[in-house]
Amino acid sequence: MSMSHTDRLADNRFTPGTFTPNPRPAAPLPMLAAQTKLELTLLLRNGEQLLLTMFIPITLLIGLTLLPFGDLGDPRVNRVMPAVMMVAVMSTGFTGQAIAVGFDRRYGALKRLGATPLPRWGIIAGKSAAVVIVVALQMVLLGAIGVALGWRPSALGLLLGAVVIALGTAMFVALGLLLGGTLRAEIVLALANVLWFVMAGVGSVVFGGDSIPGPLHTAARLIPSGAFAEALDHALTGSVDPFALAVMAVWGAGAAWLATRTFKFT
Repeated sequence: MSMSHTDRLADNRFTPGTFTPNPRPAAPLPMLAAQTKLELTLLLRNGEQLLLTMFIPITLLIGLTLLPFGDLGDPRVNRVMPAVMMVAVMSTGFTGQAIAVGFDRRYGALKRLGATPLPRWGIIAGKSAAVVIVVALQMVLLGAIGVALGWRPSALGLLLGAVVIALGTAMFVALGLLLGGTLRAEIVLALANVLWFVMAGVGSVVFGGDSIPGPLHTAARLIPSGAFAEALDHALTGSVDPFALAVMAVWGAGAAWLATRTFKFT
């Protein structure tokens, strides 16, 4: 019986290691580490990103704490801190990420990455991990400034706040990837900035307290920024808001599911 084409190929196959070098994709963890390092370097080198993620939140924290705007209680920093943290996480996770992904697609950077052994999940995970690192740096810096201004959170408040910030970061990153990975860069640039102002305004409604009508307050809590602001405000005082956490989980899971199915490299 004659040998099949497959059998002949098998007989002619060289023993592994015959030729060097032997190129093959790296293991998942080294690929993820390399992509995270690249994304983090790009984030920290971008002056506009640093303005959005560092300078604006710090200015808000110092200005709202020291200037007599509104009745925020005493000490004012206790009320200002969760609002500023919300702005910082939203700026880094949503607006910055959406714009960066949109222009990476426009200039062909993601298309070139798509031609490498790096899988789609590796690109998304690398970008997400870089954002998490930047957010952690933001929180440490804002926390240090807050302490200097009189902020004294409890250990439980810090722990719960860290959990809520992690969940909020994941939610905003998913929303940013969904926006940046589906629309044209010019549209993303305009829409991401508009949505930033809208969500910042919605988040401020949550901190309005009794002066905000009940239906408006409830509606604000259904928006990602409002749910995050409410959850963070409760967490930093040592309590948990299950409704706000549920809203954040739904937004984050839904955006992540859509992003993995609609994300485009070009």
